[in-house]
Amino acid sequence: MLTANEIRQQFLDFFKEKGHEIVPSAPIVVKNDPTLMFINAGMNQFKDYFLGNQQAPNPRVADTQKCLRVSGKHNDLEEVGVDHYHHTMFEMLGNWSFGDYFKKEAIAWSWELLTEVYKIDKDRLYVTVFEGDAGDNLPKDEDAYNFWKEWIAEDRILMGNKKDNFWEMGDIGPCGPCTEIHVDLRSDEERTKVPGHELVNADHEQVIEIWNNVFMEFNRQKDGSLQKLPAQHVDTGMGLERLVRVLQGKNSNYDTDLFSGTIKEIEKITGEQYTRTDSKEDVAFRVIADHIRAIAFTIADGQLPSNTGAGYVIRRILRRAVRYYFSYINYKQPLLHQLLPQLAAQFKDVFPELESHIELVGKVVKEEEEAFLRTLDKGLKKVEEITTSNNDKTISGTVAFELNDTYGFPIDLTELIAKEKGWTVDLKGFEAELQKQKERSRAATALDTEDWVIVNEGNAVKFVGYDSMEAKAQVLRYRKVSAKKKELYQLVLDTTPFYAESGGQVGDRGTLTISSDVIDIFDTKKENDLIIHFTEKIPATLEGEVIAKVNDSKRRETEIHHSATHLLHAALRSVLGEHVAQKGSLVNEEHLRFDFSHFAKVTDEEVAQIESMVNQKIRENHPVVIKEMSKDDAVAMGAMALFGEKYGDTVRVVIIDPQYSIELCGGTHVGATGQLGMFKIKHESAVAAGVRRIEAVSGKAAEEYINENLTLLHDLKEALNNHKDPLQSVQKLQKEKAEIEKHAAMLEARQLVVVRNELLQKDEVVGDVNFIADIVEVGSADALKKLCFDIKHHVNDHVVVLCANIDGKAFVAIGVDEKVIAAKQIDANAIIKKHVAPLIKGGGGGQPVLATAGGQNAGSLQEVINTVKGLFA
Repeated sequence: MLTANEIRQQFLDFFKEKGHEIVPSAPIVVKNDPTLMFINAGMNQFKDYFLGNQQAPNPRVADTQKCLRVSGKHNDLEEVGVDHYHHTMFEMLGNWSFGDYFKKEAIAWSWELLTEVYKIDKDRLYVTVFEGDAGDNLPKDEDAYNFWKEWIAEDRILMGNKKDNFWEMGDIGPCGPCTEIHVDLRSDEERTKVPGHELVNADHEQVIEIWNNVFMEFNRQKDGSLQKLPAQHVDTGMGLERLVRVLQGKNSNYDTDLFSGTIKEIEKITGEQYTRTDSKEDVAFRVIADHIRAIAFTIADGQLPSNTGAGYVIRRILRRAVRYYFSYINYKQPLLHQLLPQLAAQFKDVFPELESHIELVGKVVKEEEEAFLRTLDKGLKKVEEITTSNNDKTISGTVAFELNDTYGFPIDLTELIAKEKGWTVDLKGFEAELQKQKERSRAATALDTEDWVIVNEGNAVKFVGYDSMEAKAQVLRYRKVSAKKKELYQLVLDTTPFYAESGGQVGDRGTLTISSDVIDIFDTKKENDLIIHFTEKIPATLEGEVIAKVNDSKRRETEIHHSATHLLHAALRSVLGEHVAQKGSLVNEEHLRFDFSHFAKVTDEEVAQIESMVNQKIRENHPVVIKEMSKDDAVAMGAMALFGEKYGDTVRVVIIDPQYSIELCGGTHVGATGQLGMFKIKHESAVAAGVRRIEAVSGKAAEEYINENLTLLHDLKEALNNHKDPLQSVQKLQKEKAEIEKHAAMLEARQLVVVRNELLQKDEVVGDVNFIADIVEVGSADALKKLCFDIKHHVNDHVVVLCANIDGKAFVAIGVDEKVIAAKQIDANAIIKKHVAPLIKGGGGGQPVLATAGGQNAGSLQEVINTVKGLFA
C-alpha cells in the first residue's frame, strides 16, 4: 500500500515529467490580498497570473499547497470531525497552465495519472461537465464533454449545474467552468443495487469528488457580469486527504496515515480509544486530529492567535478542539501541544517550518489551551450559578449566548449540562442572539468594492520609490469602495513613488496632481501585485499626466525606523541568542514595534545592552547597502529570511555591516546609520507565549521622547522640592502613604464594629427570616460588603440589605444565609439583578450569598429596602 508521502511525490513527479516547474507551498496566511485571510485554494498565490496583472515565470507549474477553509464562502468548520471528509487545513495537489495547455491536455493527464499511475479502477470513476447556465448566458461545455468521450463511456459523463460545475473563488474574481472526477468506493454489492451516477454530488460519503479541473476563462465583475480573461488557464485541485483515502482503501480520511499517527498519539496520552464511530467521543478524536494541523501550521507560518482577524479564526479553531477533548474525552489539561512533536516529524520533509519552530508553536498552543481551560472553568461556575438562582428551570437564549460568546461554551455543552439538571435551553432565543451578532459583525466589516474602471490600458505597475519621491504617471484604473457609510476611491498608476504597506512598513502618504486638481493620498497598500492609492475624492477627469508626490518628511522618518528595526533585530540575536526571530513588525514615522521569539522577559540589563549596541552602530555610521540577487545567493551569504513570507526568485538584500546585519527586505531605508541620530527603547512586554515585543523610537522621535522625559523629570523635581534626589522623595511619600492607609484601615474597622452593633439592634423577623436593613454612612462600597460578611457570623437565617449614598451615587450590598436560599429559592445575586439594579439605575451581581450593586439614583435607597423586605414578607 502506498503511503501518503509516496502518493504526494508521485503526483509531483508525474507533472514534472510533463514540463511543470514544482514550486513550494505559499504560506497559509495571506498577505497583500484584502479579499482573503488564508490560502483557501491552490490557485490563490497565482491569482495575478490569471488576471493578467503579472507574467508567470513558467507557464506550467505544480505543487502541494497548504489550504485552510473555515470562513467566508468556503466555510467547513462545523462539519469538520462530524463527517469523515471535511477538514480545516488540507493539502491541495494542483497543476496549472498559464495561457499554455487547456482542456484537452488537462483531461488526458488527469485520466492518465488516476488510472495508469495510481491504478484506480476505471469502472469506479465518473466525471461531471458544466451543463451551461442561461442566467450567465453560458453554453454547455462541449469541448470538455468531447475530450472526455475519448477516455470514458458517455454514460459516465454527467451534466453538472452552475453550483457544482462552475468554479468561483468568491463573489468577484477569476472563474470558469470545471470538470470534476468522482470515485465510487462502495462495495460491488452496493454498486449493483444503486448505480454510482445517481449518487454523484449527493453528499454520499462513499461516492466522492477527488479532482476538480477548472478552466479559467472569466473574471466575475461586481455587477455579476462575466468578463473574458486576457488568456485561458487551467487550475486543478485534488485534495490529498481524499486521494490517500481512495488509494489506501479506507472508509474515512481519518483512517489514513495522514491522521492515524496523531490519533494514536491522542489515544496514548488520554488513555481513551478511537472506535471509528459517529459517537461524540470519536467525533472529538477527529476534531482534534484535524484542528491541530490547522493550528500548528498557521502559527508556524507567523499567525499568532488573537481576538481579531486571522488570529481570531485560529483561536476559534483551537478552542473548538479544547471544548471537544474537555467535554467528550474528559481530558481536563492541555492536550494539543503534546501532539506537536509527532506532527512535526510527520511533515518535516514537505513542510519543514513546523519542526523549525516547534518550541515556539508549542509554547503558544499550550498557553492558549491553559487560558481557555480557565475560561471553561469559569463558565461551568457561571452555569452552576444560573441553575441555582433561577426558578423557571430555563436557561434563556441571552444567557446561553453569553456562555457561548464569553466563556466559549458550545450550545450543545450548555444543553448537556442543563439536561443533567432537569433544565431546558431556549434554543430559539439563542439562535436569535447569534444572528444579531453575525449581523453586527457583517456591518462592522462590510466592504462594498465596485469593479475597476479602466482609464488607460496596461497592467504593469512600475515602483520607483526606492530612488525618487516624485514621478510622472498615468492612471491605469480606479474603483469606488464603500465602508461604514464612507466612500473612498482606489487608484492604480502605471508608475508610482508611493511605497505600499508591506513587511511591517506603513504605506506612503502624499498627493496626486492631475491637471489643476490636487488630491490627497492617505494610504497606499498592495492587492496582490497591484499598488493601490487611497483617496477620499477624485477629480472629474483622470486622464492626462499625473504628478505623484510622496510626503517626504513622513517617508524619511519611517525609513529611519525601518533601518533601526534591522539594527534592533541583529542586536537582539547578539544579546539574547540566535533563537530570536521576527514574529511581527510595525514601522511608521512615529515609532517602531518589533515582535520576536524569546521565552523570558528581557531584563533591564539586556535592554540597556541592546540599546547600547544599536547606538554604537549608529555612531559608526555604516552605509546601508542594498543589493538585488537570487534568493539562493542571498541565503548563501547569510541573509535572514522570515517564515510566513513568500519570496520571488530575485530578492532585495539590505546589508548594514556584513558582520552585523544581512536581511531580505523590500522596504525603504536610510543611506547610512548615522542618519538615525539615536535609538531609544520605550517598552518591552509579552505578546503571547514565547513572543516578546519591543517598542522603540529613533531619529527625531527619539529626541522628542527623551526631551519629554527630561521635562517630566524636571517638573517632578520642582513638585517634590528636591532637585538632587527625587527618587528618595518619592520613596518617602510612598512610605507615608502606606502608614496613613494602615491607620485609616484601623479607624474604619473600629467604625464598622460600631455600625455592626447598631445594625444588630435593628434585627426584625420578616416572614421566617431575620431581616436587617438600613442606609448607613460609610466611606466605600467595600465597607458595605465587610459589614454583610461580619453580620452573618452573628445572625442565623439572615437577610441583610445595606445601602449607602457615597458622593451622590447609590451603593447596595445584600447578604443571604445559605439556609434561606435553599428554603426560599432566591439568592442575593438574583435580588440584585432583578430588583435592586433597576431601582438605582445601575448594575451589579455577585455570589448567591453576597452580591452588590451601584447606580446613579441614590434617592431610591429606601425603596430598595422596602422592595427586598417585601420579597420575604
